Amino acid sequence: MEIGCHLPTQGPVATREALLTFAREAERRDIASLWVSDHVVFPRTATGSYPGGRFPHPPDQPYLEPVAVLAAAAVCTMRARIGASVFILGHRHPVVMAKMLTTIDALSNGRLICGVGVGWWKEELDILGAPFHARGRQADEILRVFKALWTAENPSFEGEFFRFRDIGFAPKPVQKPHPPIWVGGDSPGAFRRVVTLGDGWHATNKTPAELRDALTRLRAAADAARRPFETIALSLRFALRDELLAQGSQAVVDRLGEYKQLGLGHVMLDFRRDDLARMLEILDLVAGTIRPAVDAA
Repeated sequence: MEIGCHLPTQGPVATREALLTFAREAERRDIASLWVSDHVVFPRTATGSYPGGRFPHPPDQPYLEPVAVLAAAAVCTMRARIGASVFILGHRHPVVMAKMLTTIDALSNGRLICGVGVGWWKEELDILGAPFHARGRQADEILRVFKALWTAENPSFEGEFFRFRDIGFAPKPVQKPHPPIWVGGDSPGAFRRVVTLGDGWHATNKTPAELRDALTRLRAAADAARRPFETIALSLRFALRDELLAQGSQAVVDRLGEYKQLGLGHVMLDFRRDDLARMLEILDLVAGTIRPAVDAA
C-alpha cells in the first residue's frame, strides 16, 4: 500500500519556504505522493457539514490556491506523484481547469492524479457561481469536458452547462489517455460517478468499519454498471491526529494495516500542523517507522 502525505498549504506554514522544504524532504524519504485540498474562499457561515467532521480552517487563515501549489510541487520534485484531495469541480471553468491540469501533467512529466469532488460548502459554491443543487449533474458534465479536451483531436462538446466546438487544445496530457481521475464522496451519485467516469475512489477519514461498508456499496455500483471492481483504484485520506500519535507508532501501523487488508492501494496521511518542524518530525516517523512496518504486515 502506497503512502502519501498532504503538503503544508494553510496557516503559518503557507509559505514558499515551507512548501518547497516539505515537498523535497518528503521525496527524499520516498513518500509516494504529495497532495493538496481545494478551497478558494472561506465564507463565515456554512449550511452544510464537512465530510471529514469539524472543518479545521478558520476563515482568516492563509490558504494557498491548490492548482498553483501543485504546479510548484511539479517542478520542485522528480518522482513523487502529485494530486488533489479533491478539486471541487464547480470552482473553476472546466476548459480553463483542463488546461491547467494538462500543464501540471506536463510539468511533472506525467505524475498528476486528478482527484475530484462535487463539494459540500454551498456558500463557497454560490460565490464562485456554481449551481449547488445541480452540482452533481454539472460535475458529470465537467468530467466529460475534461475527457473530450484531453483525448479528442478536434474536441467539441454540447451539454447542459458547457458547450464548444471547432477548437484546438494542445498539448494533450503526458499520461494516456489522461491523468487518472479519482472521485471523492460516498453518496450513490458519487459511486455512480466512480464506476462510469472515474479511475479510482478517494475516500475521506473513514473508520475500517465505515470503509468496509462503503466498499460493499461501491462494489454493488460497479456490478450494476458492469465495471470490473479490480479496475478501480482505492484510496483513503486519513487525518493523522495527535491523539492517535500519542498512542504510539504501532497504533498507527495497526490502523493502516486494517485499511491495507480491506484492499486499499493508497493512503494519504494528512498531518498538517502550524509548525513545519513538527510536520517534518511526523514525516520522519512515517517514513522511517510506520511505512516499513505497514509494508511488512
